[in-house]
Amino acid sequence: MTTPPFVKFPQWRKALVACGLGWACSWSAAEITAIVAVEPTAKKAAHTILRSTMETSLGKAAGQTTSVTVSDDLADVMRATRSGGYDVFIGPAQVAASALDRGYELVGANHKSQKYVLVAAPTATAVEALKGGRLYLPQQDSIYTYMARGMLNEAGLSFKDLKQVQYEKYPQAGLTALVLGSTDATVVREDDWAEWSAAQPKAAKVLASSQPVPGGFTVVVKKELPAELRSRVAQWFTSASEPAGLAPATLKPEAAQYKRVAELGLFTPVALPGVQRVNAKEAQQLQGQGALLVDTRTEKEFRAKRMKGAVWAPYIEKSLKDVAFDPAADDFSALGKLPAKPMVFACNGAECWKSYKAAKHAAAKGHKNVYWLRGGLPEWAAEGLPTEKD
Repeated sequence: MTTPPFVKFPQWRKALVACGLGWACSWSAAEITAIVAVEPTAKKAAHTILRSTMETSLGKAAGQTTSVTVSDDLADVMRATRSGGYDVFIGPAQVAASALDRGYELVGANHKSQKYVLVAAPTATAVEALKGGRLYLPQQDSIYTYMARGMLNEAGLSFKDLKQVQYEKYPQAGLTALVLGSTDATVVREDDWAEWSAAQPKAAKVLASSQPVPGGFTVVVKKELPAELRSRVAQWFTSASEPAGLAPATLKPEAAQYKRVAELGLFTPVALPGVQRVNAKEAQQLQGQGALLVDTRTEKEFRAKRMKGAVWAPYIEKSLKDVAFDPAADDFSALGKLPAKPMVFACNGAECWKSYKAAKHAAAKGHKNVYWLRGGLPEWAAEGLPTEKD
């Protein structure tokens, strides 16, 4: 069997194919590919990585030839996580989060989790006040941009609502830009903000803060690698990586932190104009008064577990998960079959946009008494309210 020239396989996979065909094979002949993804805002970290030392030392520990790439082109690295382009990714939280969603497992992180803050000029009153303003950020796939998108979305804003989003390289320079009046807001690490604001206490103010996300470098390894090989690779990164300029990845951040990073910018706003937001207990009370609990999730999800008494009206979502979504791209046909009664829309929680969009569409079409249970089924279940399944 001949592999077409345009199909590229990692060396270890070629060896596995050879073994399957009965050819003489040895894992020592395979090659491990790894990439160190460096935030463009962390050039110092890039300079500490000794690529050749890592190749030699990791290769010896794994018993295989190892190829290491170092890159600060995060857009390219993120594409590689989606295509499984490397056996090992060493990078910031958003790189690891993307890979963990696509067949990789966590080895560990080498820095404590940290928060980010959205900082604005002293005259700014709230995140919502940034509409039509200017935002300074590092490159588009940096962790700072992820944090900014998430905090804006929480307040019901999109990058599309801003006059300008300026992408540069160094986040601390955004604080200087604020002082100079060339931007209206920026995002920095909480620790950097604390140090800067102590020296300039009235130069800017915090409008929003993120949840903690894994700091430093996180190491993930492809699950398709043989278990023994994954174990040797993990052991090297947790105990023997320091001579190569990489602090040991001994910390184990919670999976929820990576999940949150993967979803940043995808969280629904905390409010929806024209629609009343309710909590789970209020939703149950409305149901008792005759309102419909409308579940907009997939049929599989609905059958597996749902709020007791909920009706299924699937919302086929193709538009962007953004407050500025295009409703013409979506299929609302199931909503048109609902009776003219008060409705409470729900789906899978704050990161699920289906109920947000469905509620907004229903209100726009003239339905009265439209409610939105932002916490969805997770909040309903957490409150101990009754659920059912097929």
